[in-house]
Amino acid sequence: MQENINSPRGVLFDLDGTLADTAPDLAHAVNLQRLARGMEALALEQLSPFVSQGARGLLGKAFGITPEHSDYELLRTEFLRNYEDALCVESQLFSGVRALLAELDAQGYLWGVVTNKVERYALPLLKQLQLDPMVVVGGDTTAHSK
Repeated sequence: MQENINSPRGVLFDLDGTLADTAPDLAHAVNLQRLARGMEALALEQLSPFVSQGARGLLGKAFGITPEHSDYELLRTEFLRNYEDALCVESQLFSGVRALLAELDAQGYLWGVVTNKVERYALPLLKQLQLDPMVVVGGDTTAHSK
């Protein structure tokens, strides 16, 4: 049997919200900021829709600010520090992901991750989730976000 040169040989996945549910740890990071300022924590359900927008979305929801706000960079730096300190406490793979990746491996497919998350956070998160992709393209490794 001749191999079809046009058949796919690899698969690339998004990380947050596709392979893994990272919303709880991201929400925790921004809620630590709210609590430190005497504000109530927001429910995960309130923050989850903003997770895909990263720090910008979560800070926008939590504090009603945009990147143009004078306090934004300070809050962003604090948020990222909080997140890095508790990167993979509640984050977990979605159901079926490990089996899917094992099947891809068994079928001889390569797989990787393309994420807007910078590699400083993506690589340790993948390690803690016990994932070993062939390639990781982080948000800081290309000229354009995905």
